[in-house]
Formats: sequence, structure tokens, C-alpha cells
Amino acid sequence: MKDLKGIPAPDDPEAALAAVVAMRRRATQLELAAVIEAVRQGWTWAQIGEALGISAQAAHKKFTPQLR
Repeated sequence: MKDLKGIPAPDDPEAALAAVVAMRRRATQLELAAVIEAVRQGWTWAQIGEALGISAQAAHKKFTPQLR
């Protein structure tokens, strides 16, 4: 498998799995920052949920505690 700009190939499982963990953490940070900005811009929970592929209720439940 071809490397993608510094992302380890699966033939090095230790490095590849460490990269997966790092990407998940970064994705979580980006998701929260984007939701905070969406709320600041007046997006509804329905819009946020649709953008994330989840229901408005699920988005509200997941992010409301972190917005306080």
C-alpha cells in the first residue's frame, strides 16, 4: 500500500495504529471546533446533525455539554 504524505503503511502496524489514534484525536478536535463555530454562526442542531450524518437530537446530546 502506498504511503499518503507521511501516513505509515499497514505493513508497519505499530506506526500505522499510532497514526490512527492521532488522526482520531485530531478529527475529534476539528469536529468540536466546527460545531462550536456553527453554533456561533446560528446553525440549528438539525443543520449540524445533517452535516455530521446524525440526527439533530444526537448532535445536541453529543455537543451541548461541551458548549457550556
